[in-house]
Amino acid sequence: MLSHFTVDCVIYTFHEAQLKILLTERNEYPYKGWWALPGFFIEKDEEMEDAVKRISYENTGLKDIYLEQLAAFAGVKRHPEGRILTVAYVALVRYENVKNKVKPVTSYMKQAKWYPINNLPDLAFDHREIIQLSVEKLKKRLSYSLAPFELLPEKFTLTQLQQVYEALLGETLDKRNFRKKMNNLGYLKELDEFQTGVSYRAARLYKLDRRKFQKLIE
Repeated sequence: MLSHFTVDCVIYTFHEAQLKILLTERNEYPYKGWWALPGFFIEKDEEMEDAVKRISYENTGLKDIYLEQLAAFAGVKRHPEGRILTVAYVALVRYENVKNKVKPVTSYMKQAKWYPINNLPDLAFDHREIIQLSVEKLKKRLSYSLAPFELLPEKFTLTQLQQVYEALLGETLDKRNFRKKMNNLGYLKELDEFQTGVSYRAARLYKLDRRKFQKLIE
């Protein structure tokens, strides 16, 4: 049996210089045919941790992604069937790790698709509000979180890093000041490697030194 509780998953990636979010097209009422965050009802005897894994997999086809609890939403009007409480979870995934794996494995969702965060369709329920809160929290934690690096390949260019920060902040940053700040922080490791397979001048690659990053925020 199902409960009056649901789980919604806010899953972000970074692709084509844009912050993107994974949405699913609903295949049942209410809001049939609308786009929504991946989510569904928790079974009455199901532990929350198990429900999050099950629901995220059923909606997206993705396994073994780390989802962190965002907040609970319990507005009286958030669901047409009455007060349905949902607990939202957030995940940051690297596009190259998931690009060929996104496909719902349940009948209650038609398809899953990545949407740029600044170009979302009309959304079911209060999912736009949930997304807005998740973005605000990402911004507030940006100076002491690994969020930008969880969205990038293990080896990245400074341009790619700046693009991620700009996408998360929603603003354009000065290139010279950004690079100076990043280099002064001391947790970027410059590599003797350059981009490959590009038609323009290949840029140097960098990696995050997690040990130095952890010392900096302690």
